[in-house]
Amino acid sequence: MNSPTLEHIARLGYGARGAVYCLVGGLAVLAAIGSGGQTAGSKSALTTLLTQPFGRIWLGLIAVGLLCFAVWRIIEAATDADRHGRSAKGLAVRAAHAISGVVNAALALSAGQLALGIGRSSGDDRAAQDWTAWLLGQPFGQWLTGLVGLVLIGIGLGFLRKGWSGDVVKHLVLPGGAASWAVPLGRLGFAARGVVFALIGAFLVVAAIHSRSSDVKGLGESLVFIRSQPFGWVLLALTAAGLFAFGLFSFVQARYRHIDAPDMADGKAALKSAAASLPGR
Repeated sequence: MNSPTLEHIARLGYGARGAVYCLVGGLAVLAAIGSGGQTAGSKSALTTLLTQPFGRIWLGLIAVGLLCFAVWRIIEAATDADRHGRSAKGLAVRAAHAISGVVNAALALSAGQLALGIGRSSGDDRAAQDWTAWLLGQPFGQWLTGLVGLVLIGIGLGFLRKGWSGDVVKHLVLPGGAASWAVPLGRLGFAARGVVFALIGAFLVVAAIHSRSSDVKGLGESLVFIRSQPFGWVLLALTAAGLFAFGLFSFVQARYRHIDAPDMADGKAALKSAAASLPGR
């Protein structure tokens, strides 16, 4: 039985993700054309809301939305709501959704702390370097770090392929004629995500080779790297516009995505199972 409550949670989550990508992409576009802005990761971009009218309220709403998205991603992965199946590809997609849930939960926590004024974001790049330093310190740390980097490169290439020839509106129920603008919007968005994912993965591989966490770059520094290339402002503008487009596409998903939400009891069971599998439990 489809749960309207979980469906509303999922739609709110897609909307919150859209807000974050629009903020990151919009700021980077302004930086590329020299009209202010900044090349920032998600956490740093959210911090800029503190200077805006009702900024803490907006941060609080985004935090709630991101938490909803995290809940939906974990339930989606655990219950196979999108029918990916148990093939190698299906399990990989579901695992990626589960990881997305964890990442969005952490971002929701950061946004909530900023909204309440009880914490200060260390930024995506510093967080990525701290996480990499921890991973490098584990047994076979260099190999594990390199493997994570290769996985991110693979995800990035997958997004690029989806942007080039994939069915980006597969799960959408669009009104007549909407595909004419929704498809290019989605393609540009997935292509931009592919570029940044592949870049972040490549920096992780470099960090693994040198066993040096300072070589890692998060989203913000990856955008800075793009800007430093020949004709970098053009490349940055295109990438940033793509990230902004993905934000808009997430809003489209929030409105038109087909969401086959499981029964609430199944959703709660999936969350309990995910919590029980966390380290230290």
